Amino acid sequence: MSTATTPYINVTEVEYEGGYRLGIQFNDGHVSTVDFEPFLRQSHHPDIQKYLDLDLFRRWTIDHGNLYWNDYDLIFPTADLYAGYIS
Repeated sequence: MSTATTPYINVTEVEYEGGYRLGIQFNDGHVSTVDFEPFLRQSHHPDIQKYLDLDLFRRWTIDHGNLYWNDYDLIFPTADLYAGYIS
């Protein structure tokens, strides 16, 4: 499926790759590996830092093309995930 026929890019599947890295597949077939560790470690907010607990980090959800944690407690723009980099 190409982006020309796909009006919106959505997350379709996520695979845990170890540490804080996730392999994220999108509805156009693109796959990005995103390392969330730098973002989590640089944050000073306790609601974000709590995801340094790997058991909690590994409890993501995909809904309506979005990847998120704990009822949208933590969510990132799909374009950033697609690019493989979050800030």
